[in-house]
Amino acid sequence: MKKYKSRITDALIERKLKGKGAILIEGPKWCGKTTTAEQFAKSILYMSKPEDVQSNLMMAEIDPSKLLKGETPRLIDEWQIAPKLWDAVRFEVDHRDNMGHFILTGSAVPPKNDEIFHTGTGRFAWIKMRPMSLFESLESTGEVSLRELFNQPSQLNGENKLDIDDLAFLICRGGWPGAIDMDKDIALDQAFDYYTAIVNTDISRADNVKRDPERTKRLMRSYARNQGAQTAYTVIRDDIVANDSESLTEDTVYAYTNALRKIFVIEDMPAWNPNLRSKTAIRTSDTRYFIDPSIATASLGLGPEELIKDLNTMGLFFETMCVRDLRVYAESIDGQVYHYRDKSGLECDTVIHLRNGSFGLIEIKLGGDKLIEEGAETLKAFRDKIDTTKMKTPSFLMVVTGTGRYAYRREDGVYVVPIGCLKN
Repeated sequence: MKKYKSRITDALIERKLKGKGAILIEGPKWCGKTTTAEQFAKSILYMSKPEDVQSNLMMAEIDPSKLLKGETPRLIDEWQIAPKLWDAVRFEVDHRDNMGHFILTGSAVPPKNDEIFHTGTGRFAWIKMRPMSLFESLESTGEVSLRELFNQPSQLNGENKLDIDDLAFLICRGGWPGAIDMDKDIALDQAFDYYTAIVNTDISRADNVKRDPERTKRLMRSYARNQGAQTAYTVIRDDIVANDSESLTEDTVYAYTNALRKIFVIEDMPAWNPNLRSKTAIRTSDTRYFIDPSIATASLGLGPEELIKDLNTMGLFFETMCVRDLRVYAESIDGQVYHYRDKSGLECDTVIHLRNGSFGLIEIKLGGDKLIEEGAETLKAFRDKIDTTKMKTPSFLMVVTGTGRYAYRREDGVYVVPIGCLKN
């Protein structure tokens, strides 16, 4: 049996089980939800186990409480197959003492909510799992802590072990736990297989609506081309039509992207709205991202060699990888990740905003002194726009890089940190 690789989510699961009767772990297929939940469970119900699925569904209709019997925490894997289980779990939690009775996992939002009568507020805690960050897959040294940056250290110590070839491979392989220990050529196949499953079956299972695989492919190609941009659905539609000469409505694009969102393939980034010194119109559109960069490269049929030949494109997908990691790290310290852009064109790739109101500003650059300097200047310009009489001063400014060898603090206070040195 493979040794379990610790996940950053482990500590959050342990914490939430102490404060809620049930927790729901959501995320894309193959990101490690079940394996992680198994580490905490004392009994397990696999709803999708082939030989049991029909009897499980029948029992969920007749008497769902029977499926909930077992030592706690009881894991109910792929609970959304039988949505009635939600209210059954909620009822059991209400009538049991103590906390930490159930762990539910799901790789899709239930197609219909008409069988769910209670939101679960007060009974459930929600946890989102993503593919592995570089620290979890042991490809980041973890010498620089995002948590510690909020304490404004006077110096950093970290040495990056990743070069441009490593980064290209890691972007294309993605953070899928099952691919981490495979030979490189086999590992790269996994993202393409994942992409094929999405377009052929998974997108239709999201809400039980049959969707055309070729249209899905065109949509995902367009989404991949627009990673890190605040692209409207009308623009995505026009991009699809321009490249494939097919009539398509904005509503259809929305329906397809919403289905991808339900199966956690897409995870867009909301805009941040700070208090500014001047009346500057802030763009509120979401920024387009796949949940893992390997989905983007697979959608375009790209491998590491193609990325190395086109560093501009590689920079876009490097940003997607960094956003994935920053989301994993930020949520472990009660933070959320946002994007900022205003009418003047000033843009900040990511803002890490903590529950206590502290925040850090981050620019993402693949590498090179010129790009790092540009990122630092952008961060300082944005910092100077913030009205610190109405909100806190930024805790830190950081340029996350790909190819720099060392993590360090510049004379102007801006941190420069390779993604291969970062952790939560």
